[in-house]
Amino acid sequence: MTKDDPTRSGGREAQRRRTRKAIIEAAIKLSETGASPSIDEIAAAADVSRRTVYTYFPTLDQLLIDATAGALIEPPVEAVLADPSLAGDAAGRVDALLRTLLRYSPQSLPLGRRMIRLTMDPQDLDPNAPVTPRRGHRRLEWIEQACEPLRATLTEPEYQRLISALSIFGWEAQIALRDIRGLDAEAEEDVITWAARVLVEAAIKESDANTVRDSAI
Repeated sequence: MTKDDPTRSGGREAQRRRTRKAIIEAAIKLSETGASPSIDEIAAAADVSRRTVYTYFPTLDQLLIDATAGALIEPPVEAVLADPSLAGDAAGRVDALLRTLLRYSPQSLPLGRRMIRLTMDPQDLDPNAPVTPRRGHRRLEWIEQACEPLRATLTEPEYQRLISALSIFGWEAQIALRDIRGLDAEAEEDVITWAARVLVEAAIKESDANTVRDSAI
């Protein structure tokens, strides 16, 4: 069985994440030799078909940029999310995640600008075009991990809304703050971490208020 095959136990979304991760890890490993791997080489190393690779990454450039960013950022982010001192503190975990991402922005933001260009196309001008995620899968996973302590306290709609709200804090937010507001790195970090903490605290406060209201009915 290859990674192309669906598995019932993990669910479709979990399988998609595993397949995507396998493709990126294969690209990272092959790139460590110093040469740019081909789609065929990446597909073989990931044990998937060439068509599957293109399903997740329409161009080789997009895949290699994603792989480069992952090799740079994943180790420190995963270390932060595994920090036992932050267990149970969703606001602290989100804050630590964003500060870690911003610490690597001198290397990662140029990659982000290129990734955004590659994932934008004329379909964006069509209001009837289907909306599908084009980037940020890794970011979404990290945000979900950071907010995991709130799984038991927020309702599912409240939790998903918070995840969506926090997903704006990435390369796109940095570009807006630099290009529109002209902020330096220190001010940028202050704004992003402040805004994220406000969102987390507001979600918790609103959920608590809803719980009290519902119990009084």
